[in-house]
Amino acid sequence: MGRVNGTGIPAPALLTGVAAGVPYVALRPARGRRRAPLVVAWHQLDPPRTGQAMAAALPLARLAAWRVYLGLPMTAARAPASGQKEFARLGAQDVAGEPAGAVVEQAFAEFPAAVTALRSKLPLDDGPIGLLGEGAGAAVALLALAESEMPVRAAALVCPVVQLQQVVAISRQRGNLGGRWTRAARAGAGRSWSTSAAPAGAGRLDFAARASEIAGRDPQPAVLLVTGADAGDGVSGPAERLWHTLADRYRAPGRVALVIMPGLAAHSLAGGPGIGPAPQTPGAARADAVITSWLARHLTDAEP
Repeated sequence: MGRVNGTGIPAPALLTGVAAGVPYVALRPARGRRRAPLVVAWHQLDPPRTGQAMAAALPLARLAAWRVYLGLPMTAARAPASGQKEFARLGAQDVAGEPAGAVVEQAFAEFPAAVTALRSKLPLDDGPIGLLGEGAGAAVALLALAESEMPVRAAALVCPVVQLQQVVAISRQRGNLGGRWTRAARAGAGRSWSTSAAPAGAGRLDFAARASEIAGRDPQPAVLLVTGADAGDGVSGPAERLWHTLADRYRAPGRVALVIMPGLAAHSLAGGPGIGPAPQTPGAARADAVITSWLARHLTDAEP
């Protein structure tokens, strides 16, 4: 596991770098495989809000795959000039609109080139990849499942933002948006799609409406949704709807799973400020075990 941090908890040995302009941290595969599959991960905008913090929260240490945690745009080293605290404030006020919608779309746009660069830097096999995301990071993974041509064998999504428009509406009702829904947010959440796969009027970031596109991939990727009863109406309900819709469209329904963990909330995987590595919380440890098992079964074909 590497060095011991100040808390006395063994910390994974992280590799750091930049891939096609995207900062990342990487963890080596278990059992020292020379070439191993790749899992691309994205953190959320709340703790853990950096690649380092997410690698500590969900290290998947027993997985025989490279886990590479990509930094989201406008966060950490790429935070606005006014600083990470200002972005966190904006994210709390407008978590589902601007800047979060723009962050998700830019992260997805960076994804193919980053993977290409990673293949030149790390000893990866040339097979399909896995995806891991939490919160807004899970929305990036869902966008990749809906639109990317990159082969994806398995994905694990923790407290995912499945329906951006619903989260926006709930945030407005609770006063988090100050009665404001920007034009940029509406463009991300309610943009109409002309493709036959997407229902008329569905937003680009409404993945319950775009489930047929995810299920239409060949082969169909194994998708795990991890949420909790305490994750909030804008997270748990849409996650369940996405699970039902995907299961109805999958040839092998067992390749889609929903795990509802008691006590798991959208912000319970790491404490604040969520920028640097921290001891793994009990909720994160439970999620880590479930995700490791899922990806081991569907991506690496090796028991963890």
